[in-house]
Amino acid sequence: MKVLKFGGSSVANATNISRVLDIVRRAADEDRVVLVCSAISGCTDELIAVMEHPQEKECRLAALEKRHGAIVSRLFTGAELRSVNETLGEFFREMASTSEHLETYGELLSTTIIAAKLRCEEQNVLWVDARDKVRVRGGRVDTEETYRKVRAVVEDHPQDRIIVIPGFIARDEDSRPCNLGRGGSDYSAALFAAAVGADILQIWTDVPGVMTTNPKDAKAARTIASMSYASALCMAEHGAKVLYAPSVAPAMDSGIPIEVRNTFDAEGAFTTISDLPGGGRRSWVGLSRSGGRLCLTADGAAADERDRVVSALKEAGISPVGLSVGENCMEVEVLEGVAVQACAALHKEFFEEAALQRTDLYVAGNGAVGRELKKLVEEGGAAARCGREIRLVAISSDRSFAEKVLKEAPRRSVFVDCTNSEDIYRWYVPILESGINIVSSNRRSLAVSYVEYAAMKQAALRGGSFLRYESTVGAALPMLEMLNVCIQSGDRIESLEAVVSCTLNYILSSKLPFKEALEDARRAGLTEKDPSSDLEGRDALRKLLILAREAGVPLEAGDVHVEAVTEDAVTGGNQRFVATLERDGEGYRASIKLKTVEPSHPAYWLRGTDNAIIIRSALHPSPMVLQGAGEGARLAAASILNDILL
Repeated sequence: MKVLKFGGSSVANATNISRVLDIVRRAADEDRVVLVCSAISGCTDELIAVMEHPQEKECRLAALEKRHGAIVSRLFTGAELRSVNETLGEFFREMASTSEHLETYGELLSTTIIAAKLRCEEQNVLWVDARDKVRVRGGRVDTEETYRKVRAVVEDHPQDRIIVIPGFIARDEDSRPCNLGRGGSDYSAALFAAAVGADILQIWTDVPGVMTTNPKDAKAARTIASMSYASALCMAEHGAKVLYAPSVAPAMDSGIPIEVRNTFDAEGAFTTISDLPGGGRRSWVGLSRSGGRLCLTADGAAADERDRVVSALKEAGISPVGLSVGENCMEVEVLEGVAVQACAALHKEFFEEAALQRTDLYVAGNGAVGRELKKLVEEGGAAARCGREIRLVAISSDRSFAEKVLKEAPRRSVFVDCTNSEDIYRWYVPILESGINIVSSNRRSLAVSYVEYAAMKQAALRGGSFLRYESTVGAALPMLEMLNVCIQSGDRIESLEAVVSCTLNYILSSKLPFKEALEDARRAGLTEKDPSSDLEGRDALRKLLILAREAGVPLEAGDVHVEAVTEDAVTGGNQRFVATLERDGEGYRASIKLKTVEPSHPAYWLRGTDNAIIIRSALHPSPMVLQGAGEGARLAAASILNDILL
């Protein structure tokens, strides 16, 4: 028998639950499964907030019911949809009528949905209320009674291939609902595994196993392939959040191996925790941190390498406050303000190998930019200089490629949008939420409504991924970076002027008559398929929207006054097509139109396909100017590669 436990991020939405169901079905094909799940991401926190702010109860519960309803409407139809909604409605009515133990309902909701979906797929499923099986006495789990009750369920229902049990929840000696503490779903799963004598306990989360340290502290952190119960327990007790320390003990006492796996990369790297053979000192396995306290953990007896620790920290300009050697660890204390730097320094010393870090790349769009990016990746020079390896897994112009990436790409890989598609952006949110990074040169994807743009940014935060799009404006010119630096430093943009239409700058700086210059630009491949898109300012409008939003202004297309370029309006000489954003009282006004510029204006000197941006800010009243080549597939590809390697 296998016990599989899935955390809140794994069941956060319908897409993630579908991944969970695939994993569970495969496991059930091999053996009987006990399935333990947490509440959907953020649900327990919200239920606790309901208890702390009873005046907001109705509003908060309604929002939670809406979230669960959205998941159910994606997973079910017809009679099944009505049945699941009715069951969830009963739970929410219970919550509305009580003020106690609300935090115990999240797991009941999530597991009800999952069990119902498995039944719809004709799986033999039994849903069990953990409150009737896990007993707490005097604040501690009564393992004897709990094990007996759990074993009875498994033995009394041999026909059920999958037994679904909520994690985290229990009853106390007075039969009142209670919980096992934050992280308690892992503990529940370990208790159930010990009770049934499982062959394996799998903890499915949103990271690739237990890592050598928190990747936020050291980017080169990697998965620990195998480690002992003792070292896993030590790391958990000293701040490694991927494991809940009490969950190790039941499995360790029963000799049940624990696998920590990634729901979003089921076939990827994972960690096996077991009773490793042999004795004596073995290698260091991981580095955990809690505030300014760092702990180097070994499998077996820890070596006294305090001199090595002091030397590594000294090189980083850090002096330890305290340093001691334990049975299987070395504990280091530093000032909390330098704890992250200390962690990075010690990780580099003890765990980083000469091997390059590898990034998997999935490229949508096999046009000029996509092909140039492929060449740059194959040349490998830029990546190698950064100590990185870029592996181009796939490049495709297929319309279904983004969906394929969402289903198959591992977490932390990079999806690159080199297309001109107007609808591929609809995949950005689910891709980012699944932990896959996005680099885009497709300005259509970023010049959508502000609500959709903001949703992408939020999705990146939720998924722990990044969304970068420097090449959407100015090719390889770091216009967005320049704006971002201003905003991040607390500056305020007073105005910006941008010449970002390569086509129109080429035409306006040409010595040819307007029609001849336009035809020349078309032959050179500088115009859109329909040149009116350039002349009417549609391409410049997309770029201005992106610039404004990077400057913190929630600009919409309808807010911009655009004057199309016509043959009659072009007088030759010193005209430029300028996108402008200017402060206007408490807000901003925006326009795109032909502007006559004098030799004192930076745009006067632009020629051919050059681009420029002129920024005036509260801290920089004198203009900051960035100008240079704004066109070229190789330049755009180089900017994309830079975004990948940041």
